[in-house]
Amino acid sequence: MGARMKNPAMVLPNTMQAIQALYKATFTGGVPQQTLELVHLRASQINGCSACVDSGARSAKKAGESDERLWAVAAWRETSCFTDAERAALALAEAATRLADRPDPVPDEIWDQVAKHYDEQQLAALILMIAVTNLFNRLNATTRQVAGGTGG
Repeated sequence: MGARMKNPAMVLPNTMQAIQALYKATFTGGVPQQTLELVHLRASQINGCSACVDSGARSAKKAGESDERLWAVAAWRETSCFTDAERAALALAEAATRLADRPDPVPDEIWDQVAKHYDEQQLAALILMIAVTNLFNRLNATTRQVAGGTGG
């Protein structure tokens, strides 16, 4: 299967640079890089974005993530290899990615749990990482970007 077109962010002038700047800014919020990479990977799995699952797993490996933890991300609730803080971040990633699944997309229970582990700046970084990931996922899935390409 081939892509329908180039990634839209690469078609319009300066768009990819703006998105990449926002993406890079998330890494300045004080959240461990591995946690941000796990959040990116989980949201991409939910959205079925093969390009982002591929690039996210590769990026997580470069950040020092183990194969075992990467394999377990899709089933993070059923494994003991994630910290409580990582679990809270993954729960937030799922809720914020699946906005239409419930009347209150991010219930207080999820918010309170993540707020126990992260300060406001870190919460901002997590939320922005989830949002940017969802943006990339939607661009890539709509245009059928191929895993291993340069989609996002």
